[in-house]
Amino acid sequence: MAVVLDADGLNAFAGDPESLSGRAAVLTPHEGELGRLLGTPAARVGAARLGSAREAAARAGAVVVLKGDDTLIAAPDGRVAVSRGATPALATAGTGDVLSGVVAALLAKGLEPFTAAAAAVRLHALAGVHAAVRRGAEGLIASDVIESLAAVRG
Repeated sequence: MAVVLDADGLNAFAGDPESLSGRAAVLTPHEGELGRLLGTPAARVGAARLGSAREAAARAGAVVVLKGDDTLIAAPDGRVAVSRGATPALATAGTGDVLSGVVAALLAKGLEPFTAAAAAVRLHALAGVHAAVRRGAEGLIASDVIESLAAVRG
């Protein structure tokens, strides 16, 4: 079973992503967290998002979901999926935790890590748009995204 690492879980491996190699993992960093993992400034990650996501995936031997307006899902073998920006409403506290939970749920259902990560990013984006339409983008909170997951899961 794969493990999902975000925030402080990632910080535990700061500067040493290779120590994750050999474990089935999905990492869900934003640019700052990926910078710490790679031991490089967040500005460098931001200037080279695709290269940074691929580097982290290769070094960690893990799937990397680099969160942002355009979210990148990078596999250790070089595959990359891109989720184009869904809604600025997802740039609020706790929505990254919702994404990590969706990834974990799909892994628990038996999806392989890259597929689980890509599907989770898509579901999360759709739920964010649905929640923003229902509640408005201003003041959207993570639980609004959770509530919208049922409506978009198809």
